[in-house]
Amino acid sequence: MNRTKALSSLNIQSFIKNFGIVIVFFALVSILAIISPNNAFAKPANIVNILKQTSINGILAMGMMFVIASGGIDLSVGSIIGLTAVCAAMFAHPGEYPLIVSILIPLFIGTLAGLLNGVCASYGGIPPFIVTLGSMTILRGLALIVSGGSPVTNVSPEFEGISAGFLAGIPYLAIYFIAVVIICAFTLTKTVFGRHVYVVGGNEVAANVSGISVNRIRLAVYAISGFFAGFCGLLMASRTITGSPTAGNSYEMDAIAAVVIGGVSMSGGSGKWHGVVIGALLIAVIANGLDILGISSNYQQVIKGLIIILAVFFDIRGKRRQR
Repeated sequence: MNRTKALSSLNIQSFIKNFGIVIVFFALVSILAIISPNNAFAKPANIVNILKQTSINGILAMGMMFVIASGGIDLSVGSIIGLTAVCAAMFAHPGEYPLIVSILIPLFIGTLAGLLNGVCASYGGIPPFIVTLGSMTILRGLALIVSGGSPVTNVSPEFEGISAGFLAGIPYLAIYFIAVVIICAFTLTKTVFGRHVYVVGGNEVAANVSGISVNRIRLAVYAISGFFAGFCGLLMASRTITGSPTAGNSYEMDAIAAVVIGGVSMSGGSGKWHGVVIGALLIAVIANGLDILGISSNYQQVIKGLIIILAVFFDIRGKRRQR
């Protein structure tokens, strides 16, 4: 009898762990749909807006997922967005450069910034928090220097069309997000590299003993994070028709929040890609719902901070129980 109760308790705990965030998400959506004035939250135009809001942070969070799953952290992604948005807009003036140049430049700069973070964190032996905190400041300063402290404007219609269009009623931004999710999900679950990311995050010593190159894995995950941050910078510049040096400010917190809400352990080694998707959607829904209800955006920062603290608290508590 006691064994049956214990198994039942374990099944309930497992269900909550795997699907709790999904339940919370749908409960929140239902509540907002009911209490929003004139049912504004559930209107199709607002749903499309939520998808757009989710996409950039969601793409950023997918890159952050690789870093955190490997046991690291990347605080520089918001600044990478600012720098790459400026650079993308500078090469997007009408008639000056081919469109492909304004696309490749931010991707290259983002990847390069990620690689530099990875080199310092893996081969330089500097803690990832310190490395990315420093690069966050450096890259933001570079964005201000390159742009002269002012937004870069006058982009071509073709550049604007990168993120402004729709395909079968679905925003391009959402399509990019879906494509990134599919690629990341496949990489983490179906490739040797994905398994190695979790092994490195779970037990670095065991990874070394089993022949995994820990430094190379860490270098790769920071490059991935930088690449997606550069992609987000490109999309943001296209969406706002401006390359602002302050673009992406505090976006690293949104990405981290989406990852930890989605169940990826801050100590590395565990977490699911679909949880991160729900986490990104949840953050967008909270922000959108508060705006519709007329609640100050300042409260959003408080809520995000509390969510991160609570998510990490429950993660640590769960691991203690497992031990």
